[in-house]
Amino acid sequence: MSTGTERRTGLMVLAWIWVGLPFAYGVYELFLKLTQLFA
Repeated sequence: MSTGTERRTGLMVLAWIWVGLPFAYGVYELFLKLTQLFA
């Protein structure tokens, strides 16, 4: 049973990375655009 839990945990980590990386990149790009806008 531990392999199923470990697999689910791995899938959750992959899902969060799949969503988190583009989101973090978008926030980074937004920050760069805002600094250009207000500078």
